[in-house]
Amino acid sequence: MTTAVTETIPPSLPSTTNTISLDTYDEEQVRLMEERCILVDENDRAYGEDSKKTCHLMTNINTGLLHRAFSVFLFRPQDGKLLLQKRADEKITFPSMWTNTCCSHPLSIKSELVEQDQQGVKSAAIRKLPQELGIPSSQLKPEDFIYLTKIHYLAPSDGLWGEHEIDYILFSTINVDLDLNPNEVSDAKYVSKDELEAMFSDSDNSFTPWFKLIARDLLYPWWDEMLSKSKDQGLGKVDARVLANGPKVGELVKML
Repeated sequence: MTTAVTETIPPSLPSTTNTISLDTYDEEQVRLMEERCILVDENDRAYGEDSKKTCHLMTNINTGLLHRAFSVFLFRPQDGKLLLQKRADEKITFPSMWTNTCCSHPLSIKSELVEQDQQGVKSAAIRKLPQELGIPSSQLKPEDFIYLTKIHYLAPSDGLWGEHEIDYILFSTINVDLDLNPNEVSDAKYVSKDELEAMFSDSDNSFTPWFKLIARDLLYPWWDEMLSKSKDQGLGKVDARVLANGPKVGELVKML
């Protein structure tokens, strides 16, 4: 008996990708646009790679081009406050917006392509947290990142750029030192649930679309559960490991 293999057919991309000029953007951010993202289908099956630039152009997103990403939510263990960052003005996509601790992409390299136990996205998080927030690598270990679920979402940025990602959600409760990279992050702060809700209510603040989606549907119940279980178990601190192997671990949550 033979098993049928379903082949992922890449979307046919417009020929305009190489004609989009990046001359007006920050030099370092332009360099990062050449990083190679992991292309996936709607079931998160990896089938290839392409540049960050190609993956984030709305002309390509509108053909169905989809890539893998991760979002880290880092909480302070002594009080359970969440570390937010404000994206730098230099960012090409979603500049000057508040968002979760770190959001980026695993690259099409050996260490970040590993899918078992989400090792690839955890390796990517350990690479990006120092690069964006200046957290020493010595303070970051794969086992400190608790995988909760992954979401599929699409969000335009400014008409030219956007996001279309399968985004792995990682919680962590560790103490870290910060040394912000101003080319990536213009501000950072820890907030309680009430403080975050007040920020959302303030029209002077803008937020990335994926953070708003996750906050709306997933973040607050997880946050409450993490606080209550940590207390009930007498841990003496907030510990994201109480959420391990939760009901959404095997799901791909569509937020389209």
